[in-house]
Amino acid sequence: MISTKGRYALRVMIDLAQHKDEEYVPLNEIAIRQEISEKYLEIVLKILVKKKLLKGRRGKGGGYQLTREPSEYTIGEILELAEGNLATVACLVPGAEVCSRKEQCITLPLWKKFDGMVHDFFYEITLEDVLNGNI
Repeated sequence: MISTKGRYALRVMIDLAQHKDEEYVPLNEIAIRQEISEKYLEIVLKILVKKKLLKGRRGKGGGYQLTREPSEYTIGEILELAEGNLATVACLVPGAEVCSRKEQCITLPLWKKFDGMVHDFFYEITLEDVLNGNI
């Protein structure tokens, strides 16, 4: 399941893509438009800046902006950076402890296929696709 952090990260990225022609977009403007508290938004923005999806500037004229064109960001990249991973079940989380039932688990192929479908779905869609309604 995608958490609030992942959903907010996606909303922030879409908001900044919609305002990409502006120099830097202030945090408070994003917070108002997206109806997200500034305090929580700061946490999300910090992650996105650290992972270099955004760049930030402090002070007068400061704010946030995309580091690339909207067509160069996939939804999967954004969600995975915010969430840590997109694994649909615990046993498929990268680095997870190997399940003692792995060899006899009849549902593992089902989960792997579903996991692959989720991954492919989100990595095939860009921010630009979302902005243009091409989903």
